[in-house]
Amino acid sequence: MGKLKNDYLIILLLGTLFYLPFLGSVHLFDWDEINFAEAAREMIVSGDYFHVQIDYLPFWEKPPLFIWMQVLAMKLFGINEFAARFPNAVCGITTLLFLFSTGKKLHGRSFGWIWVLAYLGSILPHLYFRSGIIDPWFNLLIFCSINYLILSFSNQENHGQVKSFYKKNKQIFFGGILLGLAVLTKGPIAILLVGLTGFVYWLSVKFKMYFTASQILIYSLATLLVTALWFGVEWIINGSWFIKEFTNYQIRLFSTPDAGHGGFLGYHFVVLLLGCFPASIFAIPTLWKSPLPLNSESQKWQIDYRKWMLILFWVVLILFSIVQSKIVHYSSLCYFPLTYLSATYLFSITENRKKIHFKVIIALLFVGLIISLIFITLPFAGKNIEILKPLFEKDLFVMGNLEADITWSFWDITPGLTLLITTLFSVFIFWKEDLSKKYSFRKNIVLLFGGSAIFITLSLIFFINKIEGYSQNAVIEFYKSLEGKNVYVKNVGFKSYAPLFYTKKPNRLKKENRSYKWLTEGKIDREVYFITKINNDGGLRNFDDIKEIRKKNGFVFFKRSP
Repeated sequence: MGKLKNDYLIILLLGTLFYLPFLGSVHLFDWDEINFAEAAREMIVSGDYFHVQIDYLPFWEKPPLFIWMQVLAMKLFGINEFAARFPNAVCGITTLLFLFSTGKKLHGRSFGWIWVLAYLGSILPHLYFRSGIIDPWFNLLIFCSINYLILSFSNQENHGQVKSFYKKNKQIFFGGILLGLAVLTKGPIAILLVGLTGFVYWLSVKFKMYFTASQILIYSLATLLVTALWFGVEWIINGSWFIKEFTNYQIRLFSTPDAGHGGFLGYHFVVLLLGCFPASIFAIPTLWKSPLPLNSESQKWQIDYRKWMLILFWVVLILFSIVQSKIVHYSSLCYFPLTYLSATYLFSITENRKKIHFKVIIALLFVGLIISLIFITLPFAGKNIEILKPLFEKDLFVMGNLEADITWSFWDITPGLTLLITTLFSVFIFWKEDLSKKYSFRKNIVLLFGGSAIFITLSLIFFINKIEGYSQNAVIEFYKSLEGKNVYVKNVGFKSYAPLFYTKKPNRLKKENRSYKWLTEGKIDREVYFITKINNDGGLRNFDDIKEIRKKNGFVFFKRSP
């Protein structure tokens, strides 16, 4: 028991060490990070904590649960980048603890640790807990809800049958509550994902009823009850307008490439392969065959759990491959089953003392080298930016971005070098390891995923400010220079939530003050600042009283005085 308590404490410390430091060291990124942080800020400024607003107008794209988390963090730490990202750091720590608890129940303490390391040391699963986007909490709530379903429908002691009515229905009830919270986090897509996963599972067992009508009713009512705490009250207070707009937005997101976020059919396959390295490499062999010898009656729960994870993985991957909008985090729910599958492969190696297949080792080496070399090459490309410019000479905005004054040094190869050494050393041990030494093999798993987690952290320290320097720092600093000033700020030709958050726009402007026509031609009562990209001035140069005041890194700044 003491060792188990120490495990949870170590995981808590690991999560704190990797997810909390440097959260506020870089500005929030457009769109999603600034979008949600601005909604939280406007809740605090307006005092309206029930409605989600952007520019103090109704915002129907997202429900409020994650925004409420950010509001709470901003109450504690102030309205800043650290507070906006803090809820996801907490989510990261919670996720690691939950994975260990679940993994320990499945196959014991060692498996729990391997699953934790696979999640902590894979690139995108790690990075998302250092962001200010909704998906980490959304995914965790869905995954926890599905876990309660698995516990209810596939019991460890007696597959598909639980003697304790209270225990089985308690799990179903909590699963419904968690699904309802997921809906309040991002919307009814949560119900679709769980529903599709459950339906495919039902098909896979040839429509056997491991659940009753009353359990489905309990699960559904719990979900609806939690969902109604906000959606229902909103309908009662303001009628159906908001709900209709919210629904139409969700349909549009699925049926059209949102804001130009299109992509090819295999987009998410590539994202998961590269973005979930190194866990993705070990997961691939398990997609068709279980690496664990699960045949006895006592192991049916583990067999069933693997089936659920495979179904969840393919449902999410196929669904979002079909969806027209292709955004990296759309397939992020796959991180849970993918790291689980990876953990089963590595666990089978340690327990059964089999040798890792040479194809897996080659794939680990190949993908690791590609990612390492990209990060090693970046500093040299940064120091010789003139070589890159001919590649973008037709895009004036990118050419302007590349004019940013960014200092690169030899030490910037540190992250890439770290991953390179980690990959080479791990591959060598996997290739040469004496599998009779189980302890030594486990240490290599720690080395691989621990080294990868350090690589991710170093990449953020060395690169994130440079990336922002090229992409948005010039315009963010301009917005911040206008904070607290009695002026109007308007983007022209591109969408951004940054001027709202970084000028800390007050809630006192009339409706006509928002229009482009009034700001360019109307009788203004204060200075107006317009921001455009160098390749699209939005026709501002046609107005005699609008003057260009500055140009930097692809952005052009104009001013109109009363």
